[in-house]
Amino acid sequence: MSAAWYLLPADARGTFRTALGLDEATWARGRGWALSIALMELGYYRETHPVMADIARTVIREVLLGHTGGG
Repeated sequence: MSAAWYLLPADARGTFRTALGLDEATWARGRGWALSIALMELGYYRETHPVMADIARTVIREVLLGHTGGG
């Protein structure tokens, strides 16, 4: 589920969620997983892999701004 924040633009996440028929709790868990993974990645890659660190920052930003694609 965390792939929704890693791979999809904000405006496509709602379609993804609807297609999978996910309830609010499942969607919230996916969002939480995306945030936790991105936070760990940022800490790990901040100095060694700028591209991965930027991806992590983008995911964190999307999750915290509430760009969840509905629900």
